[in-house]
Amino acid sequence: MSNRISEKLSVIVALLRVAIGWHFLYEGIAKLFTPGWSSASYLDLSRWIFAPLFQWISNSQTILRIVDLLNIWGLLLIGLALMLGFFTRLACFTGASLLFLYYISNPPFIGMDFGVPTEGSYLVVNKNLIELFALLVLGILPVSKAFSIDQLLKQLRSSNPKGSPPDSNRREMIKNLATLPFLGALAFAVAKKKAWESHEEKNLVDVVTSASVKSFDFSSLGDLKGQIPVTKIKNMEVSRIILGGNLIGGWAHARDLIYASKLVKAYHHRDKIFETLLLAEKCGINALLTNPMLHGVVEEYWRRNIGKIQFISDCGGDDLLERTRLSIDSGAAACYVQGGIADQLVREGNFELIGQALNLIWDNGLPAGIGAHYIETVKECVDYGFEPDFWMKTFHHLNYWSANQEQEHDNIYCRKPEETTRVMQQLEKPWIAFKTLAAGAIEPKEGFRYAFENGADLLCVGMYDFQIVDDVNIALEVLDEELNRQRPWYA
Repeated sequence: MSNRISEKLSVIVALLRVAIGWHFLYEGIAKLFTPGWSSASYLDLSRWIFAPLFQWISNSQTILRIVDLLNIWGLLLIGLALMLGFFTRLACFTGASLLFLYYISNPPFIGMDFGVPTEGSYLVVNKNLIELFALLVLGILPVSKAFSIDQLLKQLRSSNPKGSPPDSNRREMIKNLATLPFLGALAFAVAKKKAWESHEEKNLVDVVTSASVKSFDFSSLGDLKGQIPVTKIKNMEVSRIILGGNLIGGWAHARDLIYASKLVKAYHHRDKIFETLLLAEKCGINALLTNPMLHGVVEEYWRRNIGKIQFISDCGGDDLLERTRLSIDSGAAACYVQGGIADQLVREGNFELIGQALNLIWDNGLPAGIGAHYIETVKECVDYGFEPDFWMKTFHHLNYWSANQEQEHDNIYCRKPEETTRVMQQLEKPWIAFKTLAAGAIEPKEGFRYAFENGADLLCVGMYDFQIVDDVNIALEVLDEELNRQRPWYA
């Protein structure tokens, strides 16, 4: 190989080493300065041969903390060593080992991905694998030590100790420090980014309750005070708090904020949905209540053995019986006639279709329920003679500022809470209350206590992942209180 080719190769190899080092170092810095960062969700979603080991790490708070620290400082030190060319081969092989762990924890194999290409992760080959092989090549190539501290130290050891090195040696020393400006550039970029974030935090945000949150210091599993107790609806064991599916499905009730549904859809990509469901299960929530059109996501969650959360279907859609069959075929643990549909059928006097749906559910051995937004729907179904296994009824008080009875609002779902309490008091079947927080207008502790005290047996609550631990802790606190409850517990 000619000297010119060798020199060009050395430059390219050095740039590759610096680029990978930049990536490692920035990943470490980002994790170090992200409050509450943890690898837990990444480990939880592992589904390959070492999945039990990774999940064991995730489930132990002490070991997880150690792994997180090793991860952060490993990225920082490997990245710094690669950029400077210090202990280059050790950094290359250590970095490759770390990337190997990333790869085997969540490999992009058929049946383990989401069925569509995602950034940096395609079929079998992803960016972790590419960087892994690149580091192995760098660790083997002799020219990988060019433009490096390693080469500088080697040069200093071979220099004449009695005098200054000749000009050629000075040039070599400068060349071996050539990657320092890249490190400075990264430091400058990070400083600029932090300065802008500080500017945003100081001038563009308010407090933790505002839309722009100053602190993302939300509760994690380490703050969990217990698990939600489990009860029964017919032959189905179900937690007293059920995870609502509206936020996951993108049905956001946010008054006149027309962008909210698109926002929650963008937030709840499949990976985030899986994280949310798994976190709910770890808090003792064992059921998700949602529309049958989300059955594919739930089935994939089961198929990948991420968790076992039950699917309660509202059978919502244009064709009630078709959606009921779809729900049953998709593995629903229970089904009910969705509230809006039941309201409409009762107004039309079409009780026969409600009865057909209930019989279809019962014929397949599942608990069957009736939902309602209006208490009149419940009363007329009772008068008709329906005896479902459970009732789904909206329930919340009206003591919040936007509950204007003179106008229709997208956060009022129970216009007659006192009458709802009286009617449900007479029904000896489990009652799942939903819309208990009036689309975020009522504080969870206030809404949960009101619903449980006034007769609800279970609550269906829509939650983002960062709200689950707090809401579970609140529910446990309310359930532990001496509630002024008149209606017996029917679940």
